[in-house]
Amino acid sequence: MTITASPAWAALDAHRQACADTHLRDLFGRDPQRAESLSLSFDGIFYDFSKQRLTAETLGLLLELARQAKVAEQTERMFAGERINSSEDRSVLHVALRRSAGPFPSSSFDVMPEVAATRQKMTDFATRLRDGKCTGHQGMPIRDVVNIGIGGSDLGPKMMGQALRAISHPTLGVHYVSNLDGAQLAPLLQTLDPRTTLFIVVSKTFTTQETMFNAKTARDWLRANLGDDLVSENHFAAVSSKPERAVDFGVASDRVFPIWDWVGGRYSLWSAVGLALMIAIGPHAFNEMLRGAERMDEHFRTTPLERNLPVIMALVGIWNTNFLGAQTNAVLPYNESLKYLPSFLQQLEMESNGKSVSFGGQALDYATAPIVWGELGNNGQHAFFQLLHQGGRLVHCDFLAAVRSDYPLPAHQEALLANCFAQSAALAFGRNEGEVRAGMAQEGVAPQAIAELLPHRVFAGNQPSSTLLLTSLDPATLGSLIALYEHKVFVQGIIWGINSFDQWGVELGKAMASRVLPALYDQKLASSLDASTQRLLSFSRKHLK
Repeated sequence: MTITASPAWAALDAHRQACADTHLRDLFGRDPQRAESLSLSFDGIFYDFSKQRLTAETLGLLLELARQAKVAEQTERMFAGERINSSEDRSVLHVALRRSAGPFPSSSFDVMPEVAATRQKMTDFATRLRDGKCTGHQGMPIRDVVNIGIGGSDLGPKMMGQALRAISHPTLGVHYVSNLDGAQLAPLLQTLDPRTTLFIVVSKTFTTQETMFNAKTARDWLRANLGDDLVSENHFAAVSSKPERAVDFGVASDRVFPIWDWVGGRYSLWSAVGLALMIAIGPHAFNEMLRGAERMDEHFRTTPLERNLPVIMALVGIWNTNFLGAQTNAVLPYNESLKYLPSFLQQLEMESNGKSVSFGGQALDYATAPIVWGELGNNGQHAFFQLLHQGGRLVHCDFLAAVRSDYPLPAHQEALLANCFAQSAALAFGRNEGEVRAGMAQEGVAPQAIAELLPHRVFAGNQPSSTLLLTSLDPATLGSLIALYEHKVFVQGIIWGINSFDQWGVELGKAMASRVLPALYDQKLASSLDASTQRLLSFSRKHLK
């Protein structure tokens, strides 16, 4: 039985029809305690979902949906190390990466010794490098670190590195390269000294096309600049589940850091994939980030559903996507340091839950992950917010802000927060005809002009949003925040009945690219490809020459 056939789903659908015409203005007018009752807080995070188009009754029905989907039971299966990634026959144990003590997930299947050993190896390496004791060419200390990866091997560390740049090492440069387009790597190389540059190649299989192209280009650059004196092992480290391939590439065996098949790429920030991040912010701050995530793990695992922050966030998303019909979710951070968060969440949510078949392979008759998009909120106000206010589309918005600035300037933070709060209020409540008419009359606008301008200055409102406030952008709070989103995605996957931990669509693209690339060099190989691709290859061959 699919979730749409459950009594809880039917009850929610009936409830949606009954409250379809209710405006957020009415909901706040009827319930003076609404803002208090529809908010939660945990460990430096305050979640206000009172501007969502739901009531206490809606929430109760959504919680029943979670119970019927067996969210609590499935959560225990994940924490117990069961192979819940069924299509790849793997456990899902990224939570082990931030665990601080004890065997996990069980004494008979304990991954913690290798997790702890890897964490210590990372700490030793990062400390040496930060202290100037990790040397490159002819004993010169490393001054720049370049992380070469893509997807989860890039987005998580890059996002968190930007978020925590205020506490980064003052003289070490840490850079991220992911794109095959030479326009990313080439200009960066022009700014670096090959004698003092270290590249960290991050690829689980050490065959990822984009990563290996960039890594080989980096190696060629070192050879071209350092010649016969190059000691390749001084300029490379690697993160891989295939250490022998990294060694064959030229990485010293003691600089290869492991990653395991029970860690999905988009959940790997906490592992050795975060080595560049640890180098940037230091082992202590990295461990604080892990502790924040661990506290969120315990909250998620042990807190009743009705007070469980990841569960409530997930259910709000289910309500918007499956019952209100929102096709997109805008992520709007009001902190420059969080500018990569929308990109990170795009992968986390859409790669995890962008599925149209169930665990058992049956086609679904309902929507799963919405399209996640976003931009820095203050910039967005002068761009796409016009559509949010008056475009007539339902867009579920997540506003995020830190109360305390990581780069304080007089009065800046207060103005930033005021904009964040004002936009969520304007989206929720809008401005009706009476308010617009009265405002223009007070301004002295002539009656005829009022009549002409009125349609343009009315705002329907009733646009649902949540606001996540952080006390500050410190490692522990940010660790909690990312773990919160991870568990939210997991809960939604359970309710939708899908595997949130595979990504066969990504694998298809990789396989196709491996067929198309040789055909750029050999026209005969293109004959097995579709007519459109053959034409594109033909045009490209002509102009590549």
